Amino acid sequence: MGAEQVRDGFAELYGTRPDGVWAAPGRVNLIGEHTDYNDGFVMPFALPHTAVAAVSRRTDGVLRLHSADLDTGVAELRLDELTPESDKAWTAYPAGVVWALREAGHPVTGADVHLTSTVPSGAGLSSSAAIEVVVALALNDLFELGLQGWQLARLCQRAENVYVGAPTGIMDQTASACCEAGHALFLDTRDLSQKQIPLDLAAEGLRLLVVDTQVTHAHSGGEYGKRRAGCEKGAALLGVDALRDIAYADLDAALDRLGDEEEVRRLVRHVVTEDQRVEQVVALLESGGDTRAVGPVLTAGHASLRDDFRVSCPELDLVVDTALAHGALGARMTGGGFGGSAIVLAEATDVEALTKAVGEAFTAAGLKAPRVFEAVPSAGARRLS
Repeated sequence: MGAEQVRDGFAELYGTRPDGVWAAPGRVNLIGEHTDYNDGFVMPFALPHTAVAAVSRRTDGVLRLHSADLDTGVAELRLDELTPESDKAWTAYPAGVVWALREAGHPVTGADVHLTSTVPSGAGLSSSAAIEVVVALALNDLFELGLQGWQLARLCQRAENVYVGAPTGIMDQTASACCEAGHALFLDTRDLSQKQIPLDLAAEGLRLLVVDTQVTHAHSGGEYGKRRAGCEKGAALLGVDALRDIAYADLDAALDRLGDEEEVRRLVRHVVTEDQRVEQVVALLESGGDTRAVGPVLTAGHASLRDDFRVSCPELDLVVDTALAHGALGARMTGGGFGGSAIVLAEATDVEALTKAVGEAFTAAGLKAPRVFEAVPSAGARRLS
């Protein structure tokens, strides 16, 4: 759905034209999984799939929300009644952004919002962050708040952590707010310093495929929280602020200090080695060498997520194993895990055969066919009109 359609939908709902239309993308993470809440490194890029919002400002303390993708009507909320974790519906994400802005002292006095999104939900591609960021950007413009992308990302993360109640890191919102077309974003999640790394796979005859397993395992929320708590325990036992502070060269010594804390040892090993893998990919891409060398790093990341962090699942492993068996240069799960999507780095000439092989593997396993599409580094959040 384009900007004009969203604008027309807004007018039909609210009886007037919106003040503007904005878009914010989902993201795929090239490398750097479960490192963001450990103050570590990540390397996402924005997808062409976006959440689009038509928005007008109000001055009466009322927030009206509507999704073109859901048959739930217009939700009307009062700003002075917004309370963390009071809303379990999709409206918690945009309402949480308004709450976070007001909690930070920004003079948001109400809004009418009409939303739609092409970011696949439940695929580990940050559909919720896209909604948060598009609403934040619209309100930033309409109320002339003067906030930069990284500041909007921080507020959106607070909305999701406190208002929605999901213990996510900062990567998803920063990627949606700050990525640039044709680049991956090398982000230090401790200080939010950023570097745009050129990523033109097509020029090298390569493709990065996203394989959405269309599976979400029900235990993902609680297990995510357990992993985060385990990482925090590891940092405390090792006497550091975050696992980011354990140097790769010091990993073996750190693991020895953890003794028989086997679960914590696995979590620490993943985070420290994953940070090193991010830096390795950055070095490979910046050196101008053969991008194909990134493939084995992706595959090593999947093994770590599967064996140490234990957030993969049979469907994700099936994608990775099948892709590698049919000539992929590298593959790994992306996102929080327990379902969602995997990424596959492949020669452009192998894409058709790889896609067919993965589909056939899912059919043979009695699974619903996965959704496969090419991931092209795209623009971050922006105003459309």
